[in-house]
Order: sequence, then C-alpha cells, then structure tokens
Amino acid sequence: KREKPFNQLCTEFGISEKTGHKWKSRFLEQGKQGLIDQSRAPKSNPTLLPQKVVIDIVQLKLAHMAWGPKKILAIYKKAHANAPSLPSVKRIFADARLVKHRKVRRVDVSSTQRLRQRIHANAPNDVWAIDFKGWWKSNQEICEPLTIRDLYSRFILEIRLMESKSADAVRAVLTEVFRKYGLPRVIRSDNGTPFASPNGLLALSTLSSWWITLGILPDRIEKGKPGQNGSLERMHTDIAKEIQGKFPGGRRQNQAALDMWREEYNTLRPNEAIGMRTPREVYVRSERTYPGDFDELEYPPGFLVRKVSPKGYIKLYGVRIHVGLPVRGLTLGLQSLGESGKYHVFLADFLLGQADTEVYSFSPLLKSAESL
Repeated sequence: KREKPFNQLCTEFGISEKTGHKWKSRFLEQGKQGLIDQSRAPKSNPTLLPQKVVIDIVQLKLAHMAWGPKKILAIYKKAHANAPSLPSVKRIFADARLVKHRKVRRVDVSSTQRLRQRIHANAPNDVWAIDFKGWWKSNQEICEPLTIRDLYSRFILEIRLMESKSADAVRAVLTEVFRKYGLPRVIRSDNGTPFASPNGLLALSTLSSWWITLGILPDRIEKGKPGQNGSLERMHTDIAKEIQGKFPGGRRQNQAALDMWREEYNTLRPNEAIGMRTPREVYVRSERTYPGDFDELEYPPGFLVRKVSPKGYIKLYGVRIHVGLPVRGLTLGLQSLGESGKYHVFLADFLLGQADTEVYSFSPLLKSAESL
C-alpha cells in the first residue's frame, strides 16, 4: 500500500495536525472506543465549593432566616480564613431554595399622587408616624430619641435614644418594631434624612425605598409644617416637660426613664383623642406580619426585570440608564407602554417614573416630583 504523510491525511479529512495526533493517541490507547465523542465538560470545577462550606453557609442562613447573603457571608468570614464569594453564597441560597421572593401581583399607577396625601388612619396600623425629637444632654452624653407611634390608637411603639441618625441605625430599630408589632400600611415622616432625600429620586431615601419593598407606603408632611404630624409633636412636648433634662446618668438612665414613661403612657394615661381610653386598650398588633427582607421582587408576567447597580443604573438593551441612588441594589419592574419604546418603571407596586429607549433616559413622575 502507498503511504501518505500524516499532515496530508489531516488536510484531506479537514482537521488540523494537532487534532489528528489527538485522535491517533486515543486510538492507540483505547482502540476504537477512543474514537467515540467524549464529554467536553471539565473534569474539575474550580468554582465548586467543598460540601462542608455549603453546609455551614446553609446552617447559618437557617439560624438567621431574616438575614440576607451579605450578612451571612460577613458572619462566616469572622470564623473562616477562606470564604466563598458573595455570588457563590447567593447561588447556595438559590439551590437550597432559601431565597425569599415577594411576588408583585399588581402594580399601581395611582401611586403617582401618593407621596404626600396625609392619609387618614381609620384603624390601628393604618398609619405610623416616625421622627426624631430634639436632643438634650445628660452627663455630657447626647440623648436624641427616635419615636414611632400608631396614629389611630396613639400607641407608642418605640422611643429609642439613638447614637446615630443614619438610615442603617433607624432601619435596625424599625426591624425590631416590625418583628414585634407587624407592618403598617403607611409610615408618615417629615422631609429630613434619613426618611427622605431632598436630592434623590422623588425625594426617596434608601430607608423609604426599603419600606416600599415591604409594601409600606411613605407619606410625607409638607415642608416647614410639623403641625401636620401634630400627634407626634404633642407627644414630643410631653417628653420635653416630663423627661428631658430631669435624669442624670447619661443615655442609659434616660433610656430607662423613657421606657417607664412609655409604659405609663400606653397603659395608664387616658387619651382624649380616643375617648379617654388608654392606647393599649385600642391598639392591636398588625395582621401583616414582617416576613424579613426580600431577596428578590417578582413582577407580573411580561415585565422586564432589572437590578439597580450600586451607582444607581439599570441596563436596557445594553445601554445604561441612571434611575437613582435611593433604589441601588433593588430590583425594578419595567412595564412596556406599547410601540413607543417607553416603559413604566416600578419598585414593587409603586410607580417611580418612565424610561424611554429612544433617548435612553429615565424621568421621575412629574406629578410626584412637583408635589415634593
């Protein structure tokens, strides 16, 4: 038989010489079995986590179901030198079905007019009011109370002397209150930080954006009119008369005094606004229990779903559109308005504004923006 050079055979069969040598080696090692197509899957997966790491992460999550992946990862890192990445922790939660979704069953275009309505409370937990009372000093320590009150029953849900007025500090207190009393329909505040952000999207802050993800509507009083939150202001006046500046011992002693005062206010002091009953006689816990924070928001079928970047952008057809920092890290739903290339942009069931793919821009709702 006439022999041909190996490279010429490879050319005739339309393969490279390297590939030809690969097949030749397989045939010599395995016979005809080596010529069968083999799986191209990698023999090892560098991203596959050890089983013990997965188990430890899952156990941490099961012990703290209200905590998100960032908190779980931070706790894990304190006890282990080598920790998985945040995307890996999120993947573990998803595989273990430990990701909490809030299904948005409907959206509400009427929310365009609802950021300042002075919504009336017709029952307990319809409207809660929140604010910081002015500070005072005791033993050179600043005492500045955060107050939260149910407006229908006049029940004081919390008075907490705060070391910080940051959104994270207030969120931590509200989380405790939500776990104890459930969720309100509305939280009313003034226009100051951390409840609102004067330069932010619809003057939302990260704190009030969080409320929306839980199904709580922010409701703001008009600027310069604290009397619109008069029930809370009158309570602050009572605190000023009965507690402020009267207890030495710093923040700890003043907190103890406020706790006793709140208990007396709720259980013993008759209130004329509720027919001389006590707030405790009128208040009932909310039927809306706090489920913990949601990892994801699920929108109705047909919506485009976009996660907001740390700098406040979403991507639409490959182009970045700036929405706003208050909603960074959250999941938005985009509802098409037809062939116009425009989309309504929702945070949960709350309409934020409109995205336009012709000019790739986002416009907050003018009606809401003008009312702020």
